[in-house]
Amino acid sequence: MFSVARNLRRNGVLGLNERNADFIMRLNPRRYYPRVDDKALTKELALKAGMAVPDLYGIIEHQGQVRQFAEMVGDLRSFVIKPAQGSGGDGILVVTGRSARKRDSFRLSSGVLISKGELEHHISNIVGGQYSLSGGRDKALIEYCVHFDPVFADVSYQGVPDIRVVVYRGYPAMAMVRLPTRASDGKANLHQGAVGAGVDMGSGVTLEGVLNDEVVDEHPDTGALVAGLQIPQWEFILETSAKGYEVTGLGYLGVDMVIDRDRGPLILEMNARPGLNIQIANGTGLADRIARIDDIHDVLASPQQRAAIARREFGLERGS
Repeated sequence: MFSVARNLRRNGVLGLNERNADFIMRLNPRRYYPRVDDKALTKELALKAGMAVPDLYGIIEHQGQVRQFAEMVGDLRSFVIKPAQGSGGDGILVVTGRSARKRDSFRLSSGVLISKGELEHHISNIVGGQYSLSGGRDKALIEYCVHFDPVFADVSYQGVPDIRVVVYRGYPAMAMVRLPTRASDGKANLHQGAVGAGVDMGSGVTLEGVLNDEVVDEHPDTGALVAGLQIPQWEFILETSAKGYEVTGLGYLGVDMVIDRDRGPLILEMNARPGLNIQIANGTGLADRIARIDDIHDVLASPQQRAAIARREFGLERGS
């Protein structure tokens, strides 16, 4: 771990205080935070911008609507329930099937059966603000359950892997894939025990991984190598991430995407305070890349142009 930290310092690691003071406070106006803190609003803005997102089946905004849950899902066998203002994957339930014998029983991604009443109780807790960032009232989103691309089949435990791209002033600066594990309960959350694998910005090929701040070569549950995977539609993913700048107005942004096996890349959410573990996953720091973006920044560049510049500037062929 210490050797990793020393290596990061040599490679321009960005620290927490610097991130907060120099980038988040300076480049992310607080009036724009609702655009990313409220997943319902994020989805609405993304759709208006022509970005692909998981289908929304319904929104439950107050306790009186909880009883409408069954009508919203109808005969759907899979769907996701999530708090609009949650964070870190808390409060998210992924339903992957229904019991063949019990009409009102649903199967979660973990394999556990849960009743309709238990799901409604969970939705009621979401609306009451149990998982809200602010602790206030919230909304429950019922949306399409992503079926991840088979390229990740050997390096994911139960849940759906996602791709985090850090975007600075509209330019994709660094990326990683977050791979669910048994310890993370199938969630793509590094703080809960998921594996983060760096990504070569030029090619979209995964690099070595990090688990609890330690460098790893293999997925802890499957034993499969995490490096060397070619992420499908990488150019499109970077272009979509770059477009997040126009959609949110945030100069320092995390864009989270998933790759559905049938629908391709989808925007999952965006984040005004993306974490810094992405630097460990990539074995290099953000500071140098941010400085380079400041040097080449062009206010007239389109998202497609900015994505192309990121591939050129930060690909491994340049030794980044």
